Amino acid sequence: MSEEQIDINYYRDKLTDLWQGLLKENQTGKEATKTVELDQSKVGRLSRMDAIQSQAMAVETKRRREIKMHRVQSAIKRIEEDEFGSCTHCGLEINPKRLEFDPTVLLCIDCARSGEN
Repeated sequence: MSEEQIDINYYRDKLTDLWQGLLKENQTGKEATKTVELDQSKVGRLSRMDAIQSQAMAVETKRRREIKMHRVQSAIKRIEEDEFGSCTHCGLEINPKRLEFDPTVLLCIDCARSGEN
């Protein structure tokens, strides 16, 4: 088994663990995104406003989690297609430290910097 395969297996496991964690978060976050009931006899105006704000925050958290889930799926697909660790823009190898920080990253540091400008 080559050193490269060991790294790929490490990232596959890391991404799979991340995916499982995101799925669990998705299940627990479903209740928080439900529509706020506007029945004034049940809760006061400030309580409703607080509930609406909490719901909006939960919806945004869910949106960000779904983006992360898509990125994780994409990274796992790149592993399966033997493209993981290569910049999707220039094709050069992505620095392992960058992959360690975020295994879903698509671009090498140079391409990411040039895209910021």
